[in-house]
Amino acid sequence: MRAFSAHTWSFHDLTLLEAFGTIARLGFRWVDIGSGPNLNALKAAANPERAADEINADLALYDLAVSDLYLLLPRICSEDEERRAKERELFSALLPLAQAIRAPGITVSPGLAAPAAVAEAAETAALHRAAESLRGMLAEAQAAGLRLSIEPHLDSIAPTPEQALALLAAVPGLELTLDWADLTYQNFAHEQIAALLPRARHLHIRQTARRQLQSTFERGRIDLRRFIHDLIAANYTGIICIETLNMPGRHGAVKINPLLETARLRDALRDLRDAAQR
Repeated sequence: MRAFSAHTWSFHDLTLLEAFGTIARLGFRWVDIGSGPNLNALKAAANPERAADEINADLALYDLAVSDLYLLLPRICSEDEERRAKERELFSALLPLAQAIRAPGITVSPGLAAPAAVAEAAETAALHRAAESLRGMLAEAQAAGLRLSIEPHLDSIAPTPEQALALLAAVPGLELTLDWADLTYQNFAHEQIAALLPRARHLHIRQTARRQLQSTFERGRIDLRRFIHDLIAANYTGIICIETLNMPGRHGAVKINPLLETARLRDALRDLRDAAQR
């Protein structure tokens, strides 16, 4: 692994410039940028060149480089063809931004699942629609020199390793962004998550505990030493992004101090990495 990054979503109550400054003061040289509160995707898509100039100026101010761009496009599997088309159009419009800020790749959700339980046939149809959307998006990303990955996560149509791998099989060239805490929260064993590393382009991590999508560092159930060992064994060469949730309550996520928890996890991972590589 090359280095560690921090995610702007950890500081979604700040402007993008303020988030960059906070992340840089924590000692990071890499940053994951996500669309949402501190990056308005629709506004950026309307003038991607201007948006990129502003972001690049802010990155340069704090000597940061982009490790990933996460675009929130939850309707790529929607039954509504018009909604799917609008998501695809937004993705296409933001590719020049991703290129200009020198993002190595883009992460997207596989698409959000229906709020209530749906029949197996409907779930299969949603996965087919997601695959169709992702095939077109991947072709565009590759033409722009960018890698594309999906993040298997709660509330998506592909929250499990099995479903995520099924999408990868349906879209050759698609990769994974693994959120280790999300999969741990779903009670997947460490070995099941580690088995996905050969398909991983990018990693997110924070601590999690039983029935808590986010926990404090002390209560975390992720074995960080084993995590680092498996990354080295899998020859993972990407960046590890520390992404805390600044939204307590969601799936039992506890309220934390994002500065403190980010620093604690940064120090622990760095020390374990350095010790393992001696």
